[in-house]
Amino acid sequence: MSDAPKKGDSPEKAAEALRAGQLVILPTETVYGLAADASNPEAVAKIFEAKGRPRFNPLIAHVADLVSAESIAVFDDRARALAKAFWPGPLTIVAPIRDSGR
Repeated sequence: MSDAPKKGDSPEKAAEALRAGQLVILPTETVYGLAADASNPEAVAKIFEAKGRPRFNPLIAHVADLVSAESIAVFDDRARALAKAFWPGPLTIVAPIRDSGR
């Protein structure tokens, strides 16, 4: 039997699963989202596989702050200035993924 999180499990169990490279399902206002640790290339690959999503179709990464964002993406001066000016808030930045070395 899998120890993957189940419906009704605690946020702590979901966080544990994300740290372990597993996928979790998150309810939103209208649909359910599939989540993984964006800094873990193997976990991100699992999302593409699970959804049958083409590799050229990018994913959205939700992050807590600029430090978290810069740990997974390469920010230039313009992106950094926008993030500092508007985060937290409704700002999307499109940036190339940082090589994680994994």
